[in-house]
Amino acid sequence: MAARVTVSLDAHLAIEVMLLTGTKNPQDAVELIVRDYLERGRRTEARIGDPDDGSRVSDLQPYQPPEG
Repeated sequence: MAARVTVSLDAHLAIEVMLLTGTKNPQDAVELIVRDYLERGRRTEARIGDPDDGSRVSDLQPYQPPEG
């Protein structure tokens, strides 16, 4: 079983999260939001790559407008 953490949250914020996720339990609602946030981050990383990966952009030349 994974470790659990208890976090205090403003009641209005908890209600908004519950409405957004369609859950009746604030714990479940916040967990869904956090999991979604993490998945979005992973998908973004997969699309743009690692920012430390300079080899992806090293071949790019700066834009030079056509002469004439």
